[in-house]
Amino acid sequence: MLKVTGLSKQFQLSLSHDMQVNPFQNLSFEIAKGKFMGISGPSGMGKSSILKCIYRTYLPTLGEIKYDSARYGPIDLAKATEREVAHLRKSEISYVSQFLKVIPRVSAVDIVAEKLLPSGIPIQTARLQAEAMLERLQIPRKLIQAFPATFSGGEQQRINLARAFIVRPRLLILDEPTASLDKETKQSVLELLSEMKAQGTTMIGVFHDWDVMERIADHILDLQAFVLERV
Repeated sequence: MLKVTGLSKQFQLSLSHDMQVNPFQNLSFEIAKGKFMGISGPSGMGKSSILKCIYRTYLPTLGEIKYDSARYGPIDLAKATEREVAHLRKSEISYVSQFLKVIPRVSAVDIVAEKLLPSGIPIQTARLQAEAMLERLQIPRKLIQAFPATFSGGEQQRINLARAFIVRPRLLILDEPTASLDKETKQSVLELLSEMKAQGTTMIGVFHDWDVMERIADHILDLQAFVLERV
């Protein structure tokens, strides 16, 4: 489903380009359909940057990111057009970050339901599905119609997760999705991730909680070991 070859990312830290950071170089891996690969390594080794390159928030400096899409067939995400990337994000690739960015004064249920509308699902049906997903993620019913700007960090993260999970994507990218969640909600997330894997969703992610990652990941890429192998 996803094959990364020779991936490198370089950041310029000054206008004169005389200061550079290379968090990862010549990175290669692949993930089969319905499998979950976790990424581990010390802070600063580029874990989140790898995910952002796959989602195309960052443009890789070098390398290929071959993704077997439903819309376009095999496509290199490193070279795809902005239009192609936008279509893939809308229909089959979801990304969960640590931060919720939404329009103010829109209710939690509508923020989640909005993800279903491009597929032609009626708004009332989408809201019912959104309510069910929010309840599975331990959002109290009294908050479903409230504005997430007033929520706690953990509650906002559950909105992030609900938006990603509700569309049942082909490829799910997770950047510290459980960092601010309590034990009960983490268990709900694990159950949903297991269901999605069983239905064929391919996943790649970084987890603050090592125990959670070990329970869900089929394989863990250790970036520190990867670097040491090449020294």
